[in-house]
Amino acid sequence: MCYIEVHKDGRVTHGVDAGTYERALAGESRLFAAWPGNWRSDLFVIDDLDQYARAFGIVHDEERTGLADHEHRVRWATSSYEDKPSGAWISIDVWLDCGCEIRDLDTFAAQMRKQRGWHIATSSGWGSSGSADGKLRKYSMRARRNSLK
Repeated sequence: MCYIEVHKDGRVTHGVDAGTYERALAGESRLFAAWPGNWRSDLFVIDDLDQYARAFGIVHDEERTGLADHEHRVRWATSSYEDKPSGAWISIDVWLDCGCEIRDLDTFAAQMRKQRGWHIATSSGWGSSGSADGKLRKYSMRARRNSLK
């Protein structure tokens, strides 16, 4: 998917960022999404700018991410499956005691980087499992060991 911004003066740019959203919101440009195909490409007008901003994390979306925009109460431990606990990147288990859920790893990683200085890997797999009573979830992910304080 390619996102295209057409400015009032006729310039055409591409990309997704807060500036694009703000210009479209102010009426200085229009946004389009191009869906490339083998035999044709489709072009769509992006008319729901709020949804666009939530989808790309420009505006926080608690419903989509499962994460409130607050200081999280977090516990972590080195995963029992980690075979190189002194490596640069390690597998960790994370529990959120604040009641939030991780539905979007990129958002969680950004929040932890800002709140605690953690470097969470977003390019590798992650997962979750629930407790027997369903109240507390454990999340498994990779993190840069020296960023965990």
